[in-house]
Amino acid sequence: MPNDNLKSYLHLHLIVFIWGFTAILGALISLEALPLVWFRMIFAVGFIAIYIFFKKQSVRITLKTFLQFFFSGFIIAMHWFTFFHAIKISNISITLACLSTGALFASLLEPILYGKKIVYYEVFFGLLVVVGLYIIFNVEGNYFWGILTALSSAFLSALFAVINSKLVKSHEAAVISFYELTGGVIFFSVLLLVTQNFSSDFFRLSSSDFIYLMILSSVCTAYAFIASTTVMKYLSPYTVMLTINLEPIYGIILAVLIFEDKEKMSFEFYIGACIILFTVILNGIIKSRKKLN
Repeated sequence: MPNDNLKSYLHLHLIVFIWGFTAILGALISLEALPLVWFRMIFAVGFIAIYIFFKKQSVRITLKTFLQFFFSGFIIAMHWFTFFHAIKISNISITLACLSTGALFASLLEPILYGKKIVYYEVFFGLLVVVGLYIIFNVEGNYFWGILTALSSAFLSALFAVINSKLVKSHEAAVISFYELTGGVIFFSVLLLVTQNFSSDFFRLSSSDFIYLMILSSVCTAYAFIASTTVMKYLSPYTVMLTINLEPIYGIILAVLIFEDKEKMSFEFYIGACIILFTVILNGIIKSRKKLN
């Protein structure tokens, strides 16, 4: 069992590193956010369908469940759209710093959606996050719309996580992913049809964009989602939480190494980002310890 735990811990670090690399791929792909997300989802649906086929998992669900999955798919599609759009109009560092507020958005959404009691230390942490965001807004005002878009993405990410936390208790992760991503594809396909953006040019991908999209949809989406649910069976919530919160740190470091000057921010930005990251990690530590006690 110790060996299994070590393997799972190293596996989780790999998954979190992969999630951090998602932002890098978003910057490397030349497509705008909407077609980028559409291709990501439709390719990922294909990879997950192959996985379900070989695992011989049942995909039978009720109409009510399908509608729940479809709604979740709409939310995750909008999360990815705002995430990649934020990268396009600002940069990776700004986007990931703001995206790390998702855990605190989730703390506020749970009492609203499921009637849980408000936890007052989370309100305090929320105020600290506001301080961190104020510093970032103050020194990086030229990225105003990028920051707002990234915060919208963080909110949608939290909403998706809170809703999905109920769905995963009664369905296989791969089946949930299959229907949610299919729902996202349907929603964006209708949007693209209505706006008349489906054309022969839409489906013309450069060789580099195609390769990056295949990596994004297979490794960073289909594999990472399914693998993350597996390792969580062997690790404590405390370990999982601490490791997942390294995602923006990995992403920002990778961005600076790969894109250099484009991603180098002011000293004050990193102070604001550190306040947000420290607050999110501390919030997770306290929550995990309370669950273990």
